[in-house]
Amino acid sequence: MRPLEDVRIVSLEQYGAGPFGSMHLAELGAQIIKIEDPSVDGDVGRTVPPYAADGDSLFFQSFNRDKSSVTLDIRTDEGRKVFEDLVREADAVYSNLRGDVPEKLRIRYDDLKDINPRIVCCSLTGFGMTGPRSREPGYDYVLQALGGWMSLTGEPGGAPQKTGLSLVDYCGGYVAAISLLSGIHAARRDGVGTDCDLSLYDTAISLLTYPGTWHLTAGYEPARTRQSAHPSLVPFQAFEAADGWLVIGCAKEKFWHRLTEVIGRPDLASDERFTTFADRDRNRAELLPELEGILRTRTVAEWLEPLYAASIPCAPINDVAAAMTEPHTVERDLIASTEHPAFGTVRTLRSAVRVGPPGADRVPTRPAPAMGADTDRVLRDLGYTDEAIAELRDAGVLGKG
Repeated sequence: MRPLEDVRIVSLEQYGAGPFGSMHLAELGAQIIKIEDPSVDGDVGRTVPPYAADGDSLFFQSFNRDKSSVTLDIRTDEGRKVFEDLVREADAVYSNLRGDVPEKLRIRYDDLKDINPRIVCCSLTGFGMTGPRSREPGYDYVLQALGGWMSLTGEPGGAPQKTGLSLVDYCGGYVAAISLLSGIHAARRDGVGTDCDLSLYDTAISLLTYPGTWHLTAGYEPARTRQSAHPSLVPFQAFEAADGWLVIGCAKEKFWHRLTEVIGRPDLASDERFTTFADRDRNRAELLPELEGILRTRTVAEWLEPLYAASIPCAPINDVAAAMTEPHTVERDLIASTEHPAFGTVRTLRSAVRVGPPGADRVPTRPAPAMGADTDRVLRDLGYTDEAIAELRDAGVLGKG
């Protein structure tokens, strides 16, 4: 058995952050019953371009493997009854909606505790269910701007930049998954469920980590650094070689001494301007041009060979294509292949969450479901007859047949 095969989650999720969080749980065996509102054609992620067809998209496939899809309009009386039947058999209700919507939809713990006192109601919203912004929609770009991330990203003097990936969304999904599992553990131990009020805003602010601590405690003013340089460890950044770019990171003094040998400049290690981390930080304007001039004299491959041999942290700056074919990517079994009627063989990225001995923790995955593909099966499992299901469909509660 996979670790979470005894966990059932009813999910009112959409787009990226919410589905990303629950997909890790699904790969670990949790049953994710994804509720899609037929009145708005389900999860908006199904229509994200450029690769979209037949009510599905490669964007949707990236976040929804191994789940079940049930079409259900819970705003109707009939739909609400079905939803409550699902809640009776579930461990958690999971959603990523605007902060005021869980109250409107009556999906908080106080709304559901009489149906299932052990239910965990996990809401991942843009700004949380309290505070002056609680009713505002929150998206990754907005949170990277508001949370200070964009002021730290990009070259000095250039325009503020977001990270290349939607990291607030994805980290928010991880935060939600951890909180949800913690809530389920406590509910099984104590017999009482709870709310989990999570937000992308909280996630973005908390991830400021040590620059935030430095600022709050010592008045540090974070700033963008040239070539993605670490704010205090030198050298630790991107360097240009003769034919491309690589990263070299001297996170310990021993790596700095090894680097000076690799580049043929052991004298730099004994230069009093560059002896310690603090010395190199103070004198980075003198040191970095020296290193940059040397590193431009050879190709990336020519530098990587001696750097690897000296066990100095380093890597080529890959593009996405190179990262996907990196031997370590293949060996770690990080790519899942599923078959899809419109897209053929779909290759997506597996979860980084793993439980079990190396190499023995991977099981086959299923493609993200077609909208409503599991509606009849899930309702039959709840005890609904085919006639009752047909009546719900005729009433429009389940969408089109």
